[in-house]
Amino acid sequence: MPIKTLWRGAFAALTLFTATISVHAASTDWPAKPITLVVPYPPGGPTDIVARSVAKGLGDELKQTVIIDNRSGAGGNIGAELVARSAPDGYTLLLATTAHAINMSLFKTLSYDTSKSFVPLSLLTQGPLVIVARPDLPAHNVRELIALAKSTPGKLTFASSGNGQSTHLAAELFNAMAGTRMVHVPYRGSAPAMTDVMGGQTDVMFNTMLSSMPYVRDGKLQAFAVTSAARSPAAPEIPTVAESGLPGYEATAWNGLMAPAGTPDAVVQKLSATLQKVLADKALQQQFSQQGFDAQWMSPADYQRFVDNEIKKWADVVKTSGATVN
Repeated sequence: MPIKTLWRGAFAALTLFTATISVHAASTDWPAKPITLVVPYPPGGPTDIVARSVAKGLGDELKQTVIIDNRSGAGGNIGAELVARSAPDGYTLLLATTAHAINMSLFKTLSYDTSKSFVPLSLLTQGPLVIVARPDLPAHNVRELIALAKSTPGKLTFASSGNGQSTHLAAELFNAMAGTRMVHVPYRGSAPAMTDVMGGQTDVMFNTMLSSMPYVRDGKLQAFAVTSAARSPAAPEIPTVAESGLPGYEATAWNGLMAPAGTPDAVVQKLSATLQKVLADKALQQQFSQQGFDAQWMSPADYQRFVDNEIKKWADVVKTSGATVN
């Protein structure tokens, strides 16, 4: 064999060995600098609030700063694309939501794949939405909402926190099951959407309990029903959609944590174990419960299966409802 070929092979092997040692060393020392948690929604919304609570717990456990970076837009896609392109070193994480499962079928082209572009770390929270309406809407429960929507097809509007969000598809599922034609009005985040519902610019919204219930209790919004199969402990007086005139209806929203594909397994396992500690904290669990969420840790493998099932579930909803993005 020629000397040049031998040297070339030896150099390649040395390079691979050095890279492997470097990755192992980086994984062992992780985290040696601040971690960035990308939240693909504006500050102040329910996802942002969950992210900041979890970031504090992570920072306390890891003895390292966790920085929140809000990158809103395009139904959560801008933030997801940023993380998918980031170095897989454990220093850039994604706060993923139901939207990142929905977007796989709702958008015709995406620069990332929710199942393949990320390493799942854990589910964080899961909970129902609540159907709320402007105070002067001439309907006061689900049955009356359906009747009003059917009597004025294409006239009633529903706000959402953006195309592809659970607040969008939960309402599209409602339209499909109830035979109504409420018109979608997307916003960049939950806060501006809620403001317009309270102001009467839009009629209803399927929103998180965290964002909605303070306004319901202040009389600024009507609450018709929660979208889970059972009533929420955060507001047990509010019936479910299924018991209010639309049997079989169920839709929940979730938040989870992901890292770029290729993140070293040692880092993934350390993050997973740390998240298990964070989510087991009784004070955090109570905080989330009061906001209408359940804190739920999952192993990376279980969370991967959960995400894959969510992608399939919402693809069926997109197909059945005929939902599209503007």
